[in-house]
Formats: sequence, structure tokens, C-alpha cells
Amino acid sequence: MSSIPTELSYTKEHEWVLADAMTYTMGITDYAQAALGDIVYVQLPKIGEVVAAGKVLGEVESTKSVSDIYAPVTGTVVAINDALANSPESINSDPYGAGWLLKIEVATTPTDLLSAASYAEITA
Repeated sequence: MSSIPTELSYTKEHEWVLADAMTYTMGITDYAQAALGDIVYVQLPKIGEVVAAGKVLGEVESTKSVSDIYAPVTGTVVAINDALANSPESINSDPYGAGWLLKIEVATTPTDLLSAASYAEITA
């Protein structure tokens, strides 16, 4: 069973978000990283790019496949995890900590994110 921290919100596409006022930190879930296998490369948008909820914002490449990463919220990218360029495997070892992907500043609070309990239901 994968880890699903209760303080986070989730998407059906297996991204997690942590809200801090109007800035949302995001990454891929433990469930997603386990399904992908060993992650070897991550492509992320640049700081200042506008991303739209539900749209592709980058990709993650593993030894098994390449998968799209979807924006969990609409907003502007304000930070990216530069450490992933040299250690993308931190997504596997710590998906909710060192493996975070980027931070998005939102204009309005999203209302369509899933709770931990709802996410657990779709990954059961």
C-alpha cells in the first residue's frame, strides 16, 4: 500500500499539492512513483510559465516509460526543484519531501482537488 499523507490534496492523475496561502507545492504521489519504477529524468516548465489545471506541464521518465505530469491547479510557476536535474531518483525515495517538483502561485483557490480519503479510494 502506498503512502497518502492526509495533509495534502490530490488529483486523479496522481499529483499531490500542499497549499501555503496562494502558493501550491506539487509533486507526484507515492502510488505514481511506485508504478513508474526508477525515475531517471524529469522535464519541468520554466519559472514564469503559466500552467492550466488538468493540462500537461512536463514529463517524468523512468526505466519503464515516459509519463506526462499534469498541472493540479491553474497559475504561474514560481519555483522548480533544481535538485531533480542531478537526482531525479529523489522522487522515488521521498516523493512528498525532497522529490517535490514545483511551486505554482494561483489567483483563485481550486475547488476540485481530492482529499486523502478520496484519493485512497481511487488507488485501492
